Amino acid sequence: MKRALIAFLFAGAAVLGTAAPAAAHNALISSDPKDKTSLEVGPSSVTLTFDQDVQGGAGVNTITVVDANGGHYEAPGDPTIKDTAVSAKVNALGKAGQYKIGYRILSADGHPVSGELTFTLTRDGTGTPTTPANPDSASGGGSGDGLPIWVWIVGAVVLLGGGVFFALRGGGAKA
Repeated sequence: MKRALIAFLFAGAAVLGTAAPAAAHNALISSDPKDKTSLEVGPSSVTLTFDQDVQGGAGVNTITVVDANGGHYEAPGDPTIKDTAVSAKVNALGKAGQYKIGYRILSADGHPVSGELTFTLTRDGTGTPTTPANPDSASGGGSGDGLPIWVWIVGAVVLLGGGVFFALRGGGAKA
């Protein structure tokens, strides 16, 4: 029994000692336009800056600009990524009112990160809304995060410890 306990402790220490620290998801640190700002003229682009590099790829990252009635004003195409900054062109905005900037980016650790900002247009613009190619792509919904890393580590320790225990115990019935 003592050997099994020692083996279990060594196995647990090995698993925990070699586990890489969980990488944190990207966090938005600034935006242009700023969140909750008022503008007389709509922006020609939106730039979001994160605390870590953003992963690229066709259709991976999205930025939407939506009015209070659900009309979209983001220009077609994928956002531009330069290290920690993600930028997207914006068409001329329409009526004065509140607009939402929705985003979904692929974090440095491989997990999607989404969120939403708002700004207010104080003067009517000349633009008209368009229909988005993928209406749910940057809705600010679920983050897609899986289980926390500690759950996997605990599960591995339990399975490994159980295997070591039964192996040292002799495997049960004898022939």
